[in-house]
Amino acid sequence: MYIAVAPMPPHRGGGMVALQSLDARGAPIGDPVVVDRAGFTAAVAEAEVRRPRWVWEGTRRWYPDLLSGGVTVDRCWDLTLTRAILAHAPACRPSPYIDSLRATAQTDDGTEPARVSLPPLPAAPNQQSLFDEPQGVAGPFLDDVVGQLGDQLAAVAGAADAGRLNLLVAAESAGALIAAEMEFWGLPWRRDIHEELLERSLGPRPADGARPAELERLAGELRAALGNPALNPDSPQDVLRALHRAGIEVKTTRSWELERQQHPAILPLLAYKKLSRLLTANGWNWLDTWVHDGRFRPEYVVGGVVSGRWASRGGGALQIPHQVRDAVRPDEGHVFIVADAAQLEPRVLAALGRDSALASAARGRDLYQGIADQGFGGDRAKAKLAMLGAMYGATSGESGRLMPQLTRAYPRAIGVVEAAARAGEAGEGVSSHLGRGCPPASEDWRARQRTTTAEEQRRADGAARARGRFTRNFVVQASAAEWALCWLAEVRRRLAASTIPEPRSRIAFFLHDEVVLHVPADRAEEAGAILDDAARAATLLIFGDIPLEFSITTVTVSSYADAK
Repeated sequence: MYIAVAPMPPHRGGGMVALQSLDARGAPIGDPVVVDRAGFTAAVAEAEVRRPRWVWEGTRRWYPDLLSGGVTVDRCWDLTLTRAILAHAPACRPSPYIDSLRATAQTDDGTEPARVSLPPLPAAPNQQSLFDEPQGVAGPFLDDVVGQLGDQLAAVAGAADAGRLNLLVAAESAGALIAAEMEFWGLPWRRDIHEELLERSLGPRPADGARPAELERLAGELRAALGNPALNPDSPQDVLRALHRAGIEVKTTRSWELERQQHPAILPLLAYKKLSRLLTANGWNWLDTWVHDGRFRPEYVVGGVVSGRWASRGGGALQIPHQVRDAVRPDEGHVFIVADAAQLEPRVLAALGRDSALASAARGRDLYQGIADQGFGGDRAKAKLAMLGAMYGATSGESGRLMPQLTRAYPRAIGVVEAAARAGEAGEGVSSHLGRGCPPASEDWRARQRTTTAEEQRRADGAARARGRFTRNFVVQASAAEWALCWLAEVRRRLAASTIPEPRSRIAFFLHDEVVLHVPADRAEEAGAILDDAARAATLLIFGDIPLEFSITTVTVSSYADAK
């Protein structure tokens, strides 16, 4: 059963919301129910006992109001996220709806990280409601929502592998619910500890526009070492010119290049760059903007990267540096359970290729060590370098030298990424295990392949290889993102099914292959079991009953800094 949700048009009761029950094919059942703000929350809470799938234009537009009213929902169908999937899904057969999606979809030249086209940012939760928006701004009206659902249901049902694509759509929409819940509940964050960390590294908080004391000290040391009292250390161009005048021949001011140089200016410059990054990314201004009432509430973007990985729109949610992780502390009487899906991508590659030898290497142990023991004389570093080279396209140098050995050992797994690379080099698309497709090559890319001169051919060949590296990794990264999303959804479902009353265990943070639960201390063992069970369920759901273990490492901590 579906229930479509949409704002009423201005001439028929703007500021109200219509709820329309639908059957399994998306056809209306009876007349819509029209409610105001208070009635919306009550109507959803009443209907939720029947476990409908809520259909709306965007989860982040609708769900925060429900969460603010104390209502959570079990399932939804996010039309916006589903459109993005269907636009590039190779399994979808041509139809007027699919053709219209593909006509407006973005193409891609094979650069990383490619991002999908994102809708305008909705209002943050608890700050503005759909009910308060100007009439006509809140999104499509009911007829359009119902029509879109019908088109999407037909597209999925008619796909070459409808079961997999339907699972992907369900998992993506579940991810949208989880992202909204994590943003609403927030990640516990101790402002006092964060400020102490900043003062310890940078000195007292400076006046607006001024450098912290430690950065000013390092700037003075750097100016003295380079003999340039007017140097602006925040300007890469100024720094690069000063380095050249001092006889330090570098092409950039990147740390990895500076570290190879021997000069008295290098150490203060590296220290300045490190502390400057801390100030910019997670300094006092960041703290004022993103941490309120003891919670960090970033803006997660589900499917924000073309491979299906999440992105964040402000706050740097997916890049919490080690320098400030000690400020991430659970509430009193709670702990964090941090679970990491170890070596997820190579395990997914083994599943994609149905490679029993690689599955054997992963069984019950460190996968890279298993590969090393099987064919690299026990040298784990070489085994890891070879596998990462195969998945990410680093097939020259030492990685390239090791590739033949890896191919002989695991021909089915390596065959998956090699076929994806050849398809990308030819301008073709590839897809994940569940059917997420990568965008096609752009017309500009294709035009560059039709060359006449030797120099044009060289550039065209380079572009083809770059796209091949992108598609090589896409099939693995996108499939790994699907596994992680199903794992996350299974964790959420199991936590919701718990009969234990408040305070409840909650998903607090998610980063690609890592899940952080915020749980009462006396329920840590239960939460750990849920994480393990959910991982096995996700593997069975996506890949079926295969002899491959997706290893989950869990640790219970009272500070996120202690997790790794």
